[in-house]
Amino acid sequence: MGFVRQGLATTLLAVSLGAISLIAQDAIPMDQRVPPGDSPADPGPLAADLSPALKSADIKAAVKRVADWQLARVANTPSQDWTYATLYAGFIAASETLKDDRYSKAVEGIADHYHWTLGPRQQHADDQAIGQSYLALYRQHKDAARITPMRDQFDRVLLLPDDPKKPVWWWCDALFMAPPVWAGMSKTTGDPKYRQYMDREWEITADLLWDKEEHLFFRDATYFDKREKNGKKIFWSRGNGWVMGGIVRTLDELPAKDPKRAYYLSKFKDMSEKIATLQGEDGLWRPGLLDAEHYPLPEDSGSAFFVYAMAWGINHHVLDEAKYGPIVAKAWKGLISHIYQDGRLGAIQPVGAAPGAFIASSSYVFGTGAFMMAGSELDIMSRRHIKK
Repeated sequence: MGFVRQGLATTLLAVSLGAISLIAQDAIPMDQRVPPGDSPADPGPLAADLSPALKSADIKAAVKRVADWQLARVANTPSQDWTYATLYAGFIAASETLKDDRYSKAVEGIADHYHWTLGPRQQHADDQAIGQSYLALYRQHKDAARITPMRDQFDRVLLLPDDPKKPVWWWCDALFMAPPVWAGMSKTTGDPKYRQYMDREWEITADLLWDKEEHLFFRDATYFDKREKNGKKIFWSRGNGWVMGGIVRTLDELPAKDPKRAYYLSKFKDMSEKIATLQGEDGLWRPGLLDAEHYPLPEDSGSAFFVYAMAWGINHHVLDEAKYGPIVAKAWKGLISHIYQDGRLGAIQPVGAAPGAFIASSSYVFGTGAFMMAGSELDIMSRRHIKK
């Protein structure tokens, strides 16, 4: 589309600051606000009985440990917020992997609680993310009530003025939240208009935030001129994890012969190649991708998204297993090392917009959701090997 990045930066800065202002003014309803997370000083011992082996039984044991711990802690806290929406996607993946519908039933109960509606901000990607789970549940039981409110909302959004100079998805995280829902709506209904909207908005965002030299995404336009302590550009691990996870979930929803598949696959392959070069000795990635030495802890939510996306790439034969298989195996071993005996997954950075500080026991729902998605793809990979 050829949109000029610098011409949009000022607009995006205003949009970003406006969003921050809304949060500061407590404009989001109570059940939509970001969860407080959990960072106890003494979380107990790390799990000693989980194996990092890429065998189905071992993968499932780790997924179940984390899923059970998280399910028990959120059973009475329904939310349409993006943080929980990511968890719900993980729960649905866990149910499929473990053949245990407790997790997906919990998500179904939450959907019923909200009458299958999205969050209150109709055009905001964060409030559309829960739609990924609605579509998955609709495909299990094709009751029109499960997608009609969402489809009606999307139809209203399509009538809103569209100004490419004011991107709807102005931050890179949005590429996980909304595009799979819009593409999925087209796949589910057979109407291409939702996918066409997604393609247009995705490319506007990529034209703005994609760094052609580093093959990574800036979090938003306010980071173009910011630098790490070592002088390199700031590329947030979790932000780029969101993008890679969003790409593969969007690809899952696109027709096999969709003309835009090559575009998304190109971005995915470029990102995968770059991310592979930044993996730490412990198999994980630091919050700041280009300045690892200044971040003492790995960041498990971003790392889990990288595992999820690259394992998907291997399973769908778009990434070379000989190259990327050892990378995801090493990363999975690293993730397993951060699971506590009770099932807590630690080393998850709190909600933010850039690399930040946290402690080893820090755990948040979006990180456990990403872990369950990663485990689901690794289990598929492990079972493919058995069939060979």
